[in-house]
Amino acid sequence: MKTEDKATPYRLYLVIAALLIVAFSVIVRMVNLQFVEGEKYRLLAKEWSIKSQVIKAKKGNVYSSDGSLLATSIPKYDVRFDAMASSKRDFNEFVSSLSDSLASLLGKPSHEIEQNLRKARIHKNRYKLIARNLSHSDWLRLKKFPLFSLGAYRGGVITEVKTVRERPMGDIAQRVIGYERVNQDQTLQRVGIEGAFHEDLNGVDGRKIVQKIAKNQYKPISDKNSIEPKDGADVVATIDVYIQDIAHHALLKQLQHYNADHGCVVVMETKTGDVKAISNLKRGSEGGYHESYNYAISESHEPGSTFKLLSLMNVLEDKVADTGTVYSTHNGELVIYGRKVRDSKEGGYGEISLARGFELSSNTVIVQAVYDNYKHNPARFVDRLNAIKLNQKLGIPLAGEGIPRIPHPTDSNWSGLSLPWMAYGYGLSMTPLQTLTVYNAIANNGVMVKPQFVKEVRELDEVVKSFDDEIIHPKICSQGTIDKLKAVLENVVKRGTGSKLYSEHFSMAGKTGTAQVNYGQGKDNLYYASSFVGYFPADEPKYSCIVVIHKPDKTTGYYGADVAGPVFLKIAQKIFTESPKKVEVKKLQESFEFLEKNYNAYHVQSMNNNHIIPNLMGMSGMDALALLENLGLKVVLKGVGKVKKQSVQAGQKINKNQEIVLELS
Repeated sequence: MKTEDKATPYRLYLVIAALLIVAFSVIVRMVNLQFVEGEKYRLLAKEWSIKSQVIKAKKGNVYSSDGSLLATSIPKYDVRFDAMASSKRDFNEFVSSLSDSLASLLGKPSHEIEQNLRKARIHKNRYKLIARNLSHSDWLRLKKFPLFSLGAYRGGVITEVKTVRERPMGDIAQRVIGYERVNQDQTLQRVGIEGAFHEDLNGVDGRKIVQKIAKNQYKPISDKNSIEPKDGADVVATIDVYIQDIAHHALLKQLQHYNADHGCVVVMETKTGDVKAISNLKRGSEGGYHESYNYAISESHEPGSTFKLLSLMNVLEDKVADTGTVYSTHNGELVIYGRKVRDSKEGGYGEISLARGFELSSNTVIVQAVYDNYKHNPARFVDRLNAIKLNQKLGIPLAGEGIPRIPHPTDSNWSGLSLPWMAYGYGLSMTPLQTLTVYNAIANNGVMVKPQFVKEVRELDEVVKSFDDEIIHPKICSQGTIDKLKAVLENVVKRGTGSKLYSEHFSMAGKTGTAQVNYGQGKDNLYYASSFVGYFPADEPKYSCIVVIHKPDKTTGYYGADVAGPVFLKIAQKIFTESPKKVEVKKLQESFEFLEKNYNAYHVQSMNNNHIIPNLMGMSGMDALALLENLGLKVVLKGVGKVKKQSVQAGQKINKNQEIVLELS
């Protein structure tokens, strides 16, 4: 017993020692896990972590005023395969038929697809790429394939959806339609309508639960989302696709012809201010033209002669001179403070009225009318401009509007030359859209309306926001002044600098502009900005329009009437001669000489020998088409207007199914 009694304490000590060793080991292990191996196991846990992932809401569409799609979101599907999700039995049973189905969809050999699927199974690949950017219809088809039809758990199909923004019109109106994107420096850039109305278009994102199955690879836990996304609303723009197409191609053709650097065109509805077309094109390094910057909205520059309308408005409104006031053009050169103001015509125009000086765009006449009457009180002239908010932005919703600059006598840099230079459009700056807004106000009998780019926001068939016409100024000048301004603007086209654009069958009014740019940076850097701004028809204005083309090739031409004017004319003519519209017939007994002349020309030709090619020169393109098709010829028309050239000369014998090309202008 004594021996056992002595052994008991030793055994107790051993147990206590063992417990202490175990406790110490646990503490050491805990410390090791926390501070030594902890990071390893935290990373391991993270690799199998579950998280909530954002599901981007479907972005709303942008529509034109006529219901055409300008921008829409198209779903694209990336499909992957979890090779370990299906059982061995299911995989072996369906892999061959799945490969055949995928081969028909993807256009790849069936045996190659099956080989890749089996490799994925062997290597336990849980995220094998099957296809990228599938359309919605192809994705629906793929879901019904063998094995995949069993779903995510048994079939192993993993679907990742993304949306791609498509623009059915391509580059046309790209800048005004705009975009929203994240730049490389992670800054958010919002441009155009899509940028301005991003909150309406973007909707509300949803969420889904995903599990990490490999490095940077996640698999949805369920086919259902924890929070369903809410689709964005649709935005209806003021753009008219037909007018936009006309404006874009008319500008493009003229830029190409004059090898110009860049240009813009805006067409606006007179009464509402709705922008029906806006195009901005810049010559690229390879010579082609594309939309890269919204010049019409953002480029604030010296307007040149188009500003003379405002100078004339002030003079008439203050009654310091009238359209009949006569001025000497001083042989085309006026000297003020040692600086010369020159007319484009060498030797000037002699003595002419103020109205005629405007029609001919005489710098010397306009400068005298302003300088002689306001030099002792220049603030009177400038304050009238500021009263119609010419020194303020228009406040359009699109980002990037250029800041207008109207110098004032209180400015530190005001000089004796500021007023006369301002009179003919120098020493100040405006954007093309700001200039157009003033001309549109004249066409609208003095009511200055704010340019509109969006009419409404819709959710399904319900209008949730609408944008009414907004008046900037109710009457920029008296009706008497407006009537006089309308008359001289119409005469600019009839008998002034825009006379090349005149047609007795179609009325329009406007002003040419040929502004020098970089004139203070040496002769080599000097170039011209050619412009034309006005409205049509002249008697009952429906649309206003501005065209500005920068840096045309001077060897081809640079005057506003030659470079910008034809774009304006083509837009005006096409809108009113080719667009489908309801025509109300009035005064049926009234005789139109030019119509009778055209009809008689057609009648004479149609009665001629039907075995030979007729002379079609000067005939309307539509009449020529009807005449030739009645003779059994195949007709190809190039251009719009009257026949200026025919590929088969008059008098030649007609051959069966013969083709003839008519060039119109």
